[in-house]
Amino acid sequence: MTAVNRISEIDVTISEPEWKASHLDVESIARTAMTHTLEMAVLPKILRDRALEVSIVLANDDLIQVLNRTYRNMDKPTNVLSFAAIDADTPVPKGEPYPLGDIILSYQTLDREAKEQDKFFKDHFTHMIVHGTLHLLGYDHQDDDEATNMETLEIRILQKMNIQNPYMDGLSMA
Repeated sequence: MTAVNRISEIDVTISEPEWKASHLDVESIARTAMTHTLEMAVLPKILRDRALEVSIVLANDDLIQVLNRTYRNMDKPTNVLSFAAIDADTPVPKGEPYPLGDIILSYQTLDREAKEQDKFFKDHFTHMIVHGTLHLLGYDHQDDDEATNMETLEIRILQKMNIQNPYMDGLSMA
């Protein structure tokens, strides 16, 4: 049996005060979500059996809109953006943790979506951490097959954490 990947460090930056007002233990939620994601996802070879580091920025709609416009040419806020470091040109020595990348989340968009979709904010946040982590690992949803593969994996990961399928229409989690 191979060694298990683990998140050795999560660097959380809170740039939006509403995240603090939510009273969520964001680092603990993120660590749990990422641990389950690493256990269930197919990892790129370069990441196997490595300790990993992740940066999370808890932002607002204004910041995430600027990033979305700058890096995706979409001039609107979004719930989560991921910037993977897996393709970085600088090799990471074998004994050191591998910097997986950055996940940026917007409080206002997550809050609005959770209310519109009748979901608990914590569950929606957890889902977006799983979603963002999968992007850092190279998963995507640019075509139907990729989307089906990624969504199916997200559902399985969230189910393991007792969070209902986020893609079911009319689902009430409140």
